[in-house]
Amino acid sequence: MSVGQPAFEDLTARARIRDTAIRLFAERGAGGTTVRDIADAAGVSPGLLRHHFGSKEALREVCDGYMLDRLMKIKEELYLEGKMASPGFLPSMHPTLLLGYKYLTRALLDGSPRAAALFDDMVGLTEQWIGKHMPDAAEDHRAFAAVLVGMQSGLLAMHDHVSRALGADVFTTEGHVRLVMALAEFHSHRLIEPEFLAQTREALQALRATNPPTATGDDSGAEGA
Repeated sequence: MSVGQPAFEDLTARARIRDTAIRLFAERGAGGTTVRDIADAAGVSPGLLRHHFGSKEALREVCDGYMLDRLMKIKEELYLEGKMASPGFLPSMHPTLLLGYKYLTRALLDGSPRAAALFDDMVGLTEQWIGKHMPDAAEDHRAFAAVLVGMQSGLLAMHDHVSRALGADVFTTEGHVRLVMALAEFHSHRLIEPEFLAQTREALQALRATNPPTATGDDSGAEGA
């Protein structure tokens, strides 16, 4: 399955390599995929892959950026351009969404520096989105973005457990539909009252005042923990 358009056989060699790497990384993880695997599946030589990307790590970085960009653009079209109401748009984009979520799940869980960089990129993009489209959602946009990305990524990281609970693989249409519908309903309801939020904010600010961070960023009360 090609990530982008047009058809796979019509893509340039560089794009074929990228799309093939995305598919294989999503299936096996970067650690379980060799340069030879990617080159063979893309129908090119390992030398041509290195000519375009230099190394597998550099190719992975390109794939990370491309996948994030594709997912962000799809979400902008769905949420900002009203294409959720278009009968043909979501079905045409859904395979790319599933592949993207599967790719990100693998990429975020391999414990590599690249995984950390990817998470930071996701938080940064989310923080920009909040600042631009929903600035009143939180006082601390960075913290809001980090928690949101962590929650969403956590669902995918625990996909085996979530899939078992739903009775359908969340990387299939049936499981993903149930997951996203539950998420939409979750975000549509206010879970705490404004008064409790105000009380919580006041209590946490008081806690911060009594436990100022040390020079290393640790709480001063940590010594007694």
